Amino acid sequence: MNHPADVPQRVQTLRETLHLHQYQYYIENRPTMSDAEYDGLFRELQHLEAAHPHLITPDSPTQRVGGAPAEGFDTVAHLLPMLSLENAMGVDELREFAARLQRLLPEQPVTYVVEPKIDGLGVALLYQHGVLTRGATRGDGRMGDDITQNLRVIPTVPLRLRGPLAQLERLEVRGEVYMPRAAFAQLNQQLEDDGQEPFANPRNAAAGSLRLLDPALSAQRPLDIFLYTLGYAEPAHPYGTHWDAMQGLQQAGLRINPRTVRCVTLDDVIAYCQQLEAQRHTLDYDADGVVVKVDSLALQADLGATAHHPRWAIAFKFTAQQAASRVLAITISVGRTGALTPTAELVPVHIAGVTVSRASLHNEDEIRRKDIRVGDHVLVERAGDVIPQVVRVLLEARPTDSTPFLMPTHCPACQTLAYRPEGEAVARCPNAACLAQLCERLLHYGSRRAMDIDGLGSAVVEQLVARGLVHDCADLYSLDVPTLATLERLGTKSATNLVAAIAQSRTRGLTRLLHGLDIRHVGERGAALLAAHYRTMTALAAARAEDLAAVHEIGPVIAESVCRFFANAANQQLLERLHAAGVHMDEAAPPTDAVTTVPQGLAGTVFVLTGTLPTLTRQAAQALISAAGGRVTSSVTRKTQYVVAGAEPGSKYTQAERLGIPILDEAGLQRLLQQGPAS
Repeated sequence: MNHPADVPQRVQTLRETLHLHQYQYYIENRPTMSDAEYDGLFRELQHLEAAHPHLITPDSPTQRVGGAPAEGFDTVAHLLPMLSLENAMGVDELREFAARLQRLLPEQPVTYVVEPKIDGLGVALLYQHGVLTRGATRGDGRMGDDITQNLRVIPTVPLRLRGPLAQLERLEVRGEVYMPRAAFAQLNQQLEDDGQEPFANPRNAAAGSLRLLDPALSAQRPLDIFLYTLGYAEPAHPYGTHWDAMQGLQQAGLRINPRTVRCVTLDDVIAYCQQLEAQRHTLDYDADGVVVKVDSLALQADLGATAHHPRWAIAFKFTAQQAASRVLAITISVGRTGALTPTAELVPVHIAGVTVSRASLHNEDEIRRKDIRVGDHVLVERAGDVIPQVVRVLLEARPTDSTPFLMPTHCPACQTLAYRPEGEAVARCPNAACLAQLCERLLHYGSRRAMDIDGLGSAVVEQLVARGLVHDCADLYSLDVPTLATLERLGTKSATNLVAAIAQSRTRGLTRLLHGLDIRHVGERGAALLAAHYRTMTALAAARAEDLAAVHEIGPVIAESVCRFFANAANQQLLERLHAAGVHMDEAAPPTDAVTTVPQGLAGTVFVLTGTLPTLTRQAAQALISAAGGRVTSSVTRKTQYVVAGAEPGSKYTQAERLGIPILDEAGLQRLLQQGPAS
């Protein structure tokens, strides 16, 4: 225990140690302590600050997420304008840029610094005496929105600088906030699992995450940042070149893109631009070009700027991953939540090595905004090089007899009048008996991460629904081999296996059952939290909205949705029928011997599970980890301490390798549970 007189010094030592580790971890990629050690020091600092709140400072590592949700964002002025960049659409325009520099700087040798042009959200960070005091969006270049609290939650944004730059009275640096591609894919998958609209591309995801009014929600989004220039310094900084200034930023603890290079000649610049364009698909972020800058800061000052862009920099733009096609039809699909989603059926076209024949139109507002019609010639893009979307209509090629597309007023599957909830962009079918929704719900119920019914694929489900054999998930448990064997391409052996798989699903437990029931806004993570808290379906059904909202990470939106689900008479009957069919409706406790033998040494340790383990179900592994004090999350982040991987792991395995997170097999997990983490 610390003597009261020693507490301020201990707090200062802890902060310096934690700041140093963050610098070594994020900037130098050279961690010097384990995550468990870091967490132990962090918790000690939290406890000391809680006991001595007068010692809390804004740059303390504990203050990354703080403050109540904002009602809006204030507008603030940048210390220097954040100008746009002139574009070079090819090598010839890049040569014209260099020739213009020579005309403006006769007989002056020019060297360059080049770096990827990240497709993210531009921000300005203001440090005073080394402490982060403000962060703002680019806005109109002169005024931006104050999003300080949301920027503070990004682990790679240092709250306190190091070295000489920390001594400056004021320092404003510019950077680009982005969302890594792998993290973007995981986020969209989670949003879809939760019945929410996914983001169109990583840039939209990053921008939307930074504009959330609650910084605690922003903290849950996997954001990162690269700093690309030192904008303002008071007093003047000591650097003579942009390259040296960037090295200074990195020494101060600010993260710069490791692909930033110095080029002596224009030919070197062109070669780098072409090389990076060829490698753009291998990057873990979206980049739409390369920024080319004059290295000498003195020459930058001589060249100056227009009202729009600096004369000493230019953006070499990559060839767009786009192609022209024609809209053959606009079809409407009905999801398991009743969402009516429009899709453009296209004349097949090759984009970035992939044949694209369909493109998402997102919703009715998007179609109306772009005025997309059947028969239109359109420009199609693989947004984020992944999701095809229509960029714009080629109006000059529009047929003279074209008519605006009208979103159907009724569900195309069951003809029920659709409705569009206030404040939402998506129209929905309200008919719980809609066959299209039923097929999707059954497929979700039997999916691997829900009730895991092997063999319950789309061909089987569509036949079961079309023949009237299944009207909800409870009907699955009354199916028998003779009935299933009459389905096309199934046969007696496959029917026997499917009946066995359905029977096995009865024992999956409350978490997976809640996930399989597809309660709106309750994804896999929400189902696990509710099951862990209430343990039985009966207790959960009896919970009040205010009690549900108080559960960690649940909140009022999920609470209201859960209450609405249990208040519905049809859902009550469904649960009764599932119970009568023998489906387990409680959260199985870990085996008694596991509870008594597993050390409680994993308190606060964060795990992610991926793939299929040899003997443990996902639920059993999670129960063992929870019994040992650990916590299982759905996404791999820098806070993840272990990834447990079985057969056929997904993108989480790759993400763990990229972040250097230890990967365990089932045997490794069992050893960790028995022995605890290595000290």
